[in-house]
Amino acid sequence: MRAQDSATGSGTIAVDAGTEGTETSPTPAPGAPQHTTEASAPDMRQHTTEAPAPDASPHTAQAPARRGALLAALGVVAFSLTFPSTAWGLESFGPWSLVALRSTLAALIAGGFLLAARAPVPARRHWGGLAVVAGGVVIGFPLLTTLALQTSTTSHAAVVVGLLPLTTAVLGSLRTGERPSRTFWIAALAGAAVVIGFTVQQSGGALTSGDLYLFGALLVCAAGYTEGGRLARVMPGWQVIGWALILCLPLAVAGSAVAVPLEPVHLTAHGVLGLVWVAAGSTFFGLYVWYKGMAEIGVPRASQLQLAQPLLTLAWSFLLLGEEVSAAAPLAAVAVLVCIAATQRTGRRGRAAPRSTGEPESVRS
Repeated sequence: MRAQDSATGSGTIAVDAGTEGTETSPTPAPGAPQHTTEASAPDMRQHTTEAPAPDASPHTAQAPARRGALLAALGVVAFSLTFPSTAWGLESFGPWSLVALRSTLAALIAGGFLLAARAPVPARRHWGGLAVVAGGVVIGFPLLTTLALQTSTTSHAAVVVGLLPLTTAVLGSLRTGERPSRTFWIAALAGAAVVIGFTVQQSGGALTSGDLYLFGALLVCAAGYTEGGRLARVMPGWQVIGWALILCLPLAVAGSAVAVPLEPVHLTAHGVLGLVWVAAGSTFFGLYVWYKGMAEIGVPRASQLQLAQPLLTLAWSFLLLGEEVSAAAPLAAVAVLVCIAATQRTGRRGRAAPRSTGEPESVRS
């Protein structure tokens, strides 16, 4: 009787747990609970797939945009120190030595990170884009701006940065297929006009022999930013700049071996700090967070955050180099912030749908 009672009890539990109207079964064998889980599994799947959907969509869409904007802004802060740090570096090294040592040191840092992470070697189709990144932001921009800073002040060189966001947005739109709205372009043009007007007024409106270097730096850097932002959609941002630096390492080492003996070297604290920052801060860390932010919010939107870079550079120039800054700086800063806010808001509506990072077709080289 006790055995029957226990069997009946088990059957009752099975009936209660299951659907009404099912037949009771004898005491289940060790494999019997599988029938209970299989019967309830479809219901559980329905609840898990349907319940979170309404709550996840709004916040999930905004989180990458906020994170991407923050990362790109960190890159802008790092870049804003590049010109003052380069001016410090020129106190100890010649222009060719500074660029070669900067690239060599940054490549060694990147190589250490790549080895520690056991990062896979990029596919062959990516190396063309990495070469554009290397030529634009590892060699071209540092070399041309360093040569320009021999005859130009950092405030005058900030004219390049004033034009760089607009140029990068145009190239990014053409290269990646993103189509920002008309309001975005109006705000971008207004921001570029404010920055250029302010920096030209700050430098007295005089053109120097270094302007050709500056405009050349503008073009190669915009190309490097655009290609790096595109590649950061299919590989981590730090690997984009890391492999671009490794690609330049043989040339950087050869350049260091040739330039350092030929150019005078007078080591100072400022010179060493300037070299360390442009290598570790501007070239590696700055480009890492910059490309990662670009991959999340798109090249046009990220580029417009750089409208703040000339004003930040002027602030660093005043604090670190003792250069004078006009009283118009606060007004220009407010105008630029308004333009940045406008581009970030309109950029969300005008941005094309991001491409899937898992598709090999998303990278062409």
